[in-house]
Parts: sequence; C-alpha cells; structure tokens
Amino acid sequence: MWLSDAQKIGVALTTFGTLFMFLGVMLFFDAALLALGNMLFLSGLTLIIGPQKTFYFFARKQKLRGTACFIGGILLVFMKYAFIGMIVEIFGFLNLFGDFFPVVVTFLRQLPFIGNLLSLPYIRPVRVLC
Repeated sequence: MWLSDAQKIGVALTTFGTLFMFLGVMLFFDAALLALGNMLFLSGLTLIIGPQKTFYFFARKQKLRGTACFIGGILLVFMKYAFIGMIVEIFGFLNLFGDFFPVVVTFLRQLPFIGNLLSLPYIRPVRVLC
C-alpha cells in the first residue's frame, strides 16, 4: 500500500506529536509540549485518514464517551491542567483506539526480535485490552 504525500506528512506529524507528548510527560507534564503534541497528533491523524473519515471516527455513537474525554483532556491541557488533562485524555484515547490494540499486538508478534519476546511463556497468555 503506497501512501500519498499528504499521508506521509500525516505520519510524520503523528510521530512528532507522539514524541512531543512523551517529552511533555517526561518533563513533568510540561503543558506547552503536551499541547503541541496534541495539535500535531490530531493534525497528523486528519492528514492520514482524511477530514471526513476523521470526523466520522470521532462522531460515532459508540465512541462518543471516548471522544468527549479525549477532547476534554486536550482542553484541560490547554488550560494548564496538564496532569489531570493527560489522565482524562489517556482514558479517552483508550476508549477511542482500544479496538486497534489486538491488531497491533498481532503485528508485533510477527516481528523478529519483539515477536520472540511476546511469545515467552509468561507473556503469551496476556491479552491486551481485548
């Protein structure tokens, strides 16, 4: 599957958004880095799947609680309540994207080194948010 130029930029923005959010958490919930990471993540996601599909993804009836928590967490981060905002945002993120975790784990189990780690006897039976 080949990506268009807009999708490639979206992947880069999403990656940088995740990096900035990680750095914001590592630097004791720096609100500026977290806000920048949120903006980059959302704009990258929009470029990857398109504006209409992004709207429909967040507006689905079964995802409304996750959407409300995710956007509420972003707004709390913008209002400088970084720690509480990130907790609410993570809850919303898990509600929104929790369906993708089994697919990601299945993909990771097919990779050479990580697949061997995930196939160890004590790790293999663990289910990721299934």
